Amino acid sequence: MNICIVEDNVALLKNLTALLDGEKDIRVTSSHTTAEAALAHTDWPATDILLVDINLPQMSGIDLIRAVNPVQPQVNILVYTVHEDREIVLNAIRAGACGYLIKGSSSEELLAALREIAAGGAPMSPKIARKVLAELKAPAAPAAQPDGDEQLTLRESETLRALSEGYSYKEIAATFGVSPHTVHTHIKNIYRKLHAHGRREAISIGRESGLI
Repeated sequence: MNICIVEDNVALLKNLTALLDGEKDIRVTSSHTTAEAALAHTDWPATDILLVDINLPQMSGIDLIRAVNPVQPQVNILVYTVHEDREIVLNAIRAGACGYLIKGSSSEELLAALREIAAGGAPMSPKIARKVLAELKAPAAPAAQPDGDEQLTLRESETLRALSEGYSYKEIAATFGVSPHTVHTHIKNIYRKLHAHGRREAISIGRESGLI
């Protein structure tokens, strides 16, 4: 398996590279101390696993995961970090991480996690697995629903549906035969009525509440 390592601690990066390159079935094809360098200099189509820290100098590990996962879905991503905070864990997984290992794990645990993720598994340190299970067990918050005179109009519903299908403001305007300014007004009303703070949240609420 070909692995890209992104770790800003140079000594640890060298140790990880030496450890992994010592295994017959593992090859470190690139190693970087910043997310920016990884994005610019990694041969992603030839990479099987991204081993990434969360705390990086500029662009964070989670931002790197968000950048890589949508365009290189074949890359399995294993977070290797000291962070155990619930929100960080969940954000990493939502961004596209397949596994989450806490630094301090033994070399054997790290190697086992890499092989497990390559085989389609989702390795996690026990503490992390508990946090994820606790999140899954928590009761879901009810989806926000507009009521009374806050219901979406037909045109607002059509606009929200177009947004969910990836249309731009200009494309929506052309489709409905209105000005981009009118579309902008519809979208502002949608955000207000759904109590959403942006396109993604509005689409998510719209789907959860059956509006689209």
